[in-house]
Amino acid sequence: MIPQQQNHVVATIENIPAESITASPSVLQRIRNVFNRELLLSLALGQVLSLLICGISLTSKYLADDFQANTPVFQSFLNYILLFLVYTTTLAVRQGEENLLVILKRRWWKYMILSLVDIEANYLVIKAYQYTTLTSVQLLDCFVIPVVLLLSWFFLLVRYKAVHFIGIGVCLLGIGCMVGADVLAGRQQGLGEHKLLGDLLVLGGATLYGISNVCEEFIVKNLSRVEFLGMIGLFGSFFSGIQLAIMEHKELLRVPWDWQIGLLYIGFSACMFGLYSFMPVVIKRTSATAVNLSLLTADLYSLFCGLFLFHFKFSGLYLLSFFTIIMGLILYASSSTYVAQDPRVYKQFRNSSGPATDTPATGPLEPAVTYTSLGQETEEEPRIRVV
Repeated sequence: MIPQQQNHVVATIENIPAESITASPSVLQRIRNVFNRELLLSLALGQVLSLLICGISLTSKYLADDFQANTPVFQSFLNYILLFLVYTTTLAVRQGEENLLVILKRRWWKYMILSLVDIEANYLVIKAYQYTTLTSVQLLDCFVIPVVLLLSWFFLLVRYKAVHFIGIGVCLLGIGCMVGADVLAGRQQGLGEHKLLGDLLVLGGATLYGISNVCEEFIVKNLSRVEFLGMIGLFGSFFSGIQLAIMEHKELLRVPWDWQIGLLYIGFSACMFGLYSFMPVVIKRTSATAVNLSLLTADLYSLFCGLFLFHFKFSGLYLLSFFTIIMGLILYASSSTYVAQDPRVYKQFRNSSGPATDTPATGPLEPAVTYTSLGQETEEEPRIRVV
């Protein structure tokens, strides 16, 4: 009886072909798998975004310090107008489901709320510089990362591994090095007369940035990049125009207009338009969390430029901070995150080492999808079939 039982078991399982069995990869192969072309490209794209933010910061600093042009709402308004002229008009001439009127009929109120969130996120962070110090802004602005993590977990159903949290911790450690270098160099910029108010403004702006980024990730991966930018341009130009007329029209009249100020406004608008246009591309390849981690290097690029333009004092901690953040990005991107499209799928993934103990499914399970920081792939089933 026993031999028959063993033969029965062998007969009911299709063995894996011998040629498909490979030896475990060596350390060098693992390193090559991590530092692949996709990872390097994603890191490079993230640093392009940081350089654009660096350009935004430099032009804003020149406008505010050299020409006393404190017009954050007007600067954002110029960007929304450019988005409207390029992307909203593109939606207007499209046919079918991607036409502007069709999108407005279905989702107008959602994009209206998202545009308000985006406008006020920019305004609150810029406004905070008037009340708190640069160090506080740099530290508290990192609050966007836990906001994005939580929203991605609950609304996008992204599941993280320990290596992702380690990578995030390393990135934040790099920010700590940068802030420490600022303190040692005496760069406590900002009056800090109403520090509590300024800190609350930064936290509020970071929260709104997190909401905006997660919504952007959902839209560009499920709808389209042009739709997102077109609707943000439509509602953003409308509401920022109203805010400009109410809050900043007097300040705009006091600007000493000349060709230099005009070039600075053009440079700011070009960098901001490039950031808004390019960020959905990077988010679609990676994720909102990975993008926000990449943007942590933007302050360092501004500091490096300040060494030549504003004669900032150099510190070796700046280089240490930069390489620490890059190392954290590599750690975060070295492993995939998982999207639990169905709670039963996620439970089976967690219990993959043993038999599934979930209750019987009442319907067909959705396929488990691996959502990496570099792209999207479908998880392959093991080549074992039970007859």
